[in-house]
Amino acid sequence: MRKDLFNLGPVFGYFFRKNDPNRPTNFNLRTMHFINKLSLAMFLVGFLVLLYRWFIR
Repeated sequence: MRKDLFNLGPVFGYFFRKNDPNRPTNFNLRTMHFINKLSLAMFLVGFLVLLYRWFIR
């Protein structure tokens, strides 16, 4: 079994990384990253709501 299968470091690093001056930026790329972050955050909130409904109520 691979040890790095459940490595979530890159996922959290995606949210909290700083801007790299060597990477090109334009409106489309910034918009894509914003939509990706928003969709991941919405998924996590929905998942937490499901966990709350299953285990707390």
